[in-house]
Amino acid sequence: MISRIDHVSIAVKDGGRASRFFIDLLGAVPGAAASDPIMKYRWQIMSLGDLSRLEVIYPTDKGSFLDNFLKNKEGGVHHITLQTPDLQAAIQKLKAHHIPYFGYNEYAGAYWKEIFIHPKDAFGVLVQIAEFNANDWLADSEKFNDGQTWSLEKSDSGCTLTIAHPGGGKKSVALSFEDARRLSEKINEILSKRESSPA
Repeated sequence: MISRIDHVSIAVKDGGRASRFFIDLLGAVPGAAASDPIMKYRWQIMSLGDLSRLEVIYPTDKGSFLDNFLKNKEGGVHHITLQTPDLQAAIQKLKAHHIPYFGYNEYAGAYWKEIFIHPKDAFGVLVQIAEFNANDWLADSEKFNDGQTWSLEKSDSGCTLTIAHPGGGKKSVALSFEDARRLSEKINEILSKRESSPA
């Protein structure tokens, strides 16, 4: 039902201050961002290291849906977002276990589908369950071009193997010369078995 935690969403009063903290100080890489004029807020996805992501959300005008949440604080964890490959299947499972949900939405022609589970039904945490392609929300530097699934770069002590991650983004592993040699031998062994087996 759930593939992974995609991100933790942090609501703040001051979006500029939060951006300076996460991007300038901690080195987060900004990805997709947009404003919602109806709910009066802005969101910004940020990548931190390999496969870790935050979303910062903040009000853009009075009457934002975040006003009550931020009433007596500068910020805090607002919700966690869980990725599912099939939102309808997730909904059916929640219904079968009598777990209520709300806020079904589809955006940009099913580019993003979502529901929410209220904190009272999820141990005090607002849970967003969404169906989407994680790479659609990341900065180009954090993902491969379409169709590419790996890269290999030489280093002083061996090489760095980078592979596309099913949850979006990419993961790098440093290999010593010996590890790279063993990996190459294993790949050749698998390929030779495939080539020698009858079609």
